[in-house]
Amino acid sequence: MYEPIRTKSVHSTMAGTTSDFPHRSREEELDIQLAGHLAALLAVTDELRALTPAADLDRAAERLAQEVSRLRGGRAPLRAAPAAAGDPAALHRRALALAGRALVVAASRADTSAAILSAERMDAHTAALADPKELSAAH
Repeated sequence: MYEPIRTKSVHSTMAGTTSDFPHRSREEELDIQLAGHLAALLAVTDELRALTPAADLDRAAERLAQEVSRLRGGRAPLRAAPAAAGDPAALHRRALALAGRALVVAASRADTSAAILSAERMDAHTAALADPKELSAAH
């Protein structure tokens, strides 16, 4: 009725060759994920800086760049010169979401400095969204 299997199972052949590809630890994966979230937050912060220049955003961008560099073993993040166009409210919402993701990852890997920075950025973007004068100043 059924023909017997004549070849070895893919699972049994793969089980013996685990050293053929690199593995990362959970901590390394979390570092990569956290650096990605913070780099994305840095990009949105740079966009906001182009729309509404402010010393607070300049300091935040510098601190974000330092954290990304630390997580990437000293390699500085790539930064583009954003255009001064866009909706500040949408950018603040995106930054708030990215800061929230970064906070979750930072908390799971017990990275105090990244968690504090992420929480501060969440507070700043929440405050910016709550203040309609700040958002209308960009238009």
